[in-house]
Amino acid sequence: MKFARTPKEDPEINLIPLIDVFLVIIIFLMLTTTYSKFAQLQITLPSASAEKQPQRPNEINVAISASGQWQVNGRAYQFRDVPSLAAELQRAGASMKDPLVVISGDRAASYQSVVQVMDAARQAGYGQVAFAVEQTAR
Repeated sequence: MKFARTPKEDPEINLIPLIDVFLVIIIFLMLTTTYSKFAQLQITLPSASAEKQPQRPNEINVAISASGQWQVNGRAYQFRDVPSLAAELQRAGASMKDPLVVISGDRAASYQSVVQVMDAARQAGYGQVAFAVEQTAR
């Protein structure tokens, strides 16, 4: 007796439905996951213990007091808006080559006023901004 052997095909596993199921699960997880944002950061600001650097001739000093009074290079300035402050910074740095804007803000001065000085320096075309700090005892 001669039995005819029929060649058997190897079983195939179709992966396309499996991939579809995994993609649906990933999309579901992405849509239902909540991303938390911290409303408040607990930070401790560093103190500076470096030696005082000598004043350079190409500095524009902007001082902001806690009561909201402003000075640009020692002259009183009445803050109105950021473009007028940018124009004042351009006038103060007209004779300087690539001036450095130094912000001397009182520790009780508003954060908004510091941001306004940085924005005005950017509008005036000055890319270097530094912050003056009080030297701490070693």
